[in-house]
Parts: sequence; structure tokens; C-alpha cells
Amino acid sequence: MPETISRRSFLGRMAVACAAGPGLYANSRAATETAAFDFPLADLHVHLDNSTLDKVVALSKQLGIKFGIVEHAGTKENKYPVVLSNDEELTQYLDRLEGQPVYKGVQAEWVDWMSCFSKGVLARLEYVLTDAMTIRNASGQRVKMWESGFEIGEKQKFMDRYVDWHVEIMATEPLDVFANLTWLPATLMPEYDTLWTTQRMEKIIRAALQYGVALEISSSFKAPRLEFLKTAKAAGAKFSLGSNGRYPNMGKLDYSLSMARSLGLQRQDMFVPPADGQKAVQRRKF
Repeated sequence: MPETISRRSFLGRMAVACAAGPGLYANSRAATETAAFDFPLADLHVHLDNSTLDKVVALSKQLGIKFGIVEHAGTKENKYPVVLSNDEELTQYLDRLEGQPVYKGVQAEWVDWMSCFSKGVLARLEYVLTDAMTIRNASGQRVKMWESGFEIGEKQKFMDRYVDWHVEIMATEPLDVFANLTWLPATLMPEYDTLWTTQRMEKIIRAALQYGVALEISSSFKAPRLEFLKTAKAAGAKFSLGSNGRYPNMGKLDYSLSMARSLGLQRQDMFVPPADGQKAVQRRKF
């Protein structure tokens, strides 16, 4: 059962921690957060990019939050600071993380990422994460919806196509975690609650359950909102927490933890990188 901490006790801990310095404050805060849940805290959406692994591991220890590293993986057509595109690059990345107190993952890019790697090397990963923010345009080409120039078209048709895109990704790719769920282009955000109808939310949740994909609660985008998460929890979905952080911003899980508290999430609700043989890249055909 979660520990009940009185306001006086909480403030006392914070006062002692602040007087002792920022490092102890971070540790004390993490300890207080951890005590509120019956599962260990993990941020499974962390990018190294060009930061050093030593700094990231030190921050993880300071916060008391285990990090899952997910560098981008796919063809070089995907433009990010780091894109792993073949067995050699993925092997070097995995060797670099081997023995470190982090989870080893990738953020898969586009629909052809699997063709870049052999199944044996992919099996060394602990999980695969992706999102739906890169989508096909009318010509079938990949377009990043957050970049200027993306054309939404008629809103309702876009939303139906966007939901179907989520389902297609889950149906055809060996995924463990779906990130940045319910994100919308900025021009649509004022209509978020109207556009994300119950029918659309349920279609994505059903697909996640069918294909065994966990749903990320994103502190970066403060999404999904509570209604989606309540529906997903009632359906039996698994969840992960993610910051989408680069150093030193990984581990900032305020929104994720707030939603976890509101939902009453417990250990059985949380995604944990699966054992060997149970990973999506091993159990799914591709």
C-alpha cells in the first residue's frame, strides 16, 4: 500500500533537503515521489543525443528515476542528431549501454525501420517505442506534422486518418510502447476535447490491447488527457511514463506522475521492459 505522508512531514523533509543543497533536494523529492507509488519510477523516453552517458546516469541516480534510452532508429532520411541505421550502429549503441543502470531501447522512425536491422541485433533491445507524429501525405511521402507547411485539410477527415495511422503502426510494427499519444498540431489544440471523441480514443485503445502495446503518459506534451487515460485503464491497458527529455531535462515527470496519482496506477498497470523471448521484436512477425 502507498505510504501516507502528512503535509507537515512533507514540508519538514523539503526544508531539510533544501538546507543541505540541490543534490539532496532532488534525492529527497524523488524519494517522496517514489513513496507515493508501489512501483519504481522509470522514464522510458530519454534521448542521449549529444550528451554524455556519464552525466545521464549520474542524473538518473540523483533523481532516483531509472532512465530508458531511446535513440532514433531508421533510415538516414530521418533527420535527428542521432539516427541508428544499420546493425553496426545499433550494436555500437547497445555495447555503449551494456552494464549501465539504464534500459536499452530505440525510438523507431517511419514504417521501414525494421529493414535496417537483423532480428538477432534487434533482440538485444529491451523495448521499442514510437509515435504517430510522422505521417503520410496525399502522395504517400513521410511528413513531420510539427514542421511548418504541414497541411491538415478538413479537420474531421484528418482526425479519422490520424487515428487509422495509429492503428496501422501498431498492427504492422513490433512495438512495446506508443509515445506522444493524442498529440495534435498546434492549430488543432484548441479543439482537442472535441476532436478526440470517445470513438476515436477507444479505437486506439483497442488496437493497443490487441497488439500488446503500452501507452505512454507524456510529460513533454501533457498527453493523453485524463479522460483518455481513464478509458484506457478501465480497458486494462498498460502504461509507461516519459519525458522525451534531453540532458538535463530527462526525468521531469510532473504531468506523468500527476496522472498516475489521479488514475491510482499500481504495479500491475505499468509496463516493464519484458523478459527475453517476450519482447515485441521477438514475438511479432515482420
